[in-house]
Amino acid sequence: MDIQRINREVVRALAAFAFVEVHPNGQGGVLVKAALQTSAQRTYVVSITLTNYPHQMPHVYVTTPAIDSSAPHRYRDGNLCYLHPTMWNPGVHDLVFVIARIAKWLNKYEVWREQGRWPGAQLAH
Repeated sequence: MDIQRINREVVRALAAFAFVEVHPNGQGGVLVKAALQTSAQRTYVVSITLTNYPHQMPHVYVTTPAIDSSAPHRYRDGNLCYLHPTMWNPGVHDLVFVIARIAKWLNKYEVWREQGRWPGAQLAH
């Protein structure tokens, strides 16, 4: 795990997003929490688990409010599918990218809740 890189990326994330905080997760990893507001004015709190970062794609869970259990684009454990795992590139992607993709996922989730369809391009996984 590259703690220096995580520290740099948290500083950049704080400049790009209103609420970001970082904590040790007690299992040798790092937990980043972020609060994001959708275009529908709903606020979500997400937990981003950085394990073996940046080599392993972060796992993201919505902690508040609860996501509908039938929502698409999530893995069995509830981890959000904000990027196809084969596309993760530690040389290109960073925490700001992850949080921005989560914000996009949350806005698409709002459309799905209201219209029953997931907008935009999709890849099977």
